[in-house]
Amino acid sequence: MQHLEGAELPHTRFRPAHWIATAAALAAVVAGSALIQPDDAGATQAADGKQLRGPDPSTAFYPGLRCGGEHRPQVQAQGSADLDHDGRPETAAVVRCPAGIGTPPSGAYILGEPAAKDAPPRVLATLVDPKDGMTVSHFSVRDGEISATILGYSSKDVPRCCPDQQAKVKWDWNNGKFVRHVLPAPGDTASV
Repeated sequence: MQHLEGAELPHTRFRPAHWIATAAALAAVVAGSALIQPDDAGATQAADGKQLRGPDPSTAFYPGLRCGGEHRPQVQAQGSADLDHDGRPETAAVVRCPAGIGTPPSGAYILGEPAAKDAPPRVLATLVDPKDGMTVSHFSVRDGEISATILGYSSKDVPRCCPDQQAKVKWDWNNGKFVRHVLPAPGDTASV
């Protein structure tokens, strides 16, 4: 039997290639979590084929969303349509504070035209409150309907990188307000 004390095994040596591969994998995970892309962003078409443009979400003030220092919330996804059937387009937007690392909670809001010419857009409704600590993904505004997947955590012990609950939801205008509906998903055992 060969004595291995002090001998380095070949599979335990770290080479620069290992560190580069690890760094690349970590960068891909961070970049992927930062790029929440909507299925249908920006303006949508009205029945007559004209583009509907709602208020600009980058200029709004969002209640419940306070970013540190001079940082402004980042718009992650948006879509415009006449969501409350009043003849004017609104903008549905998902926003969050910028983060160097990690996944800050999302807020989802409905924006209406400003009250005055130089004022920011008005927040008409909060669909997802950032204080609830959830993340919004797969967000879309299509045919006047808002849908998304909401990711959350079952307890404070679950690492913020790895949500362990999800729900597919949609919102519609009903009796003067936006109502959230959780959509059934076959095989899902956890929901937010």
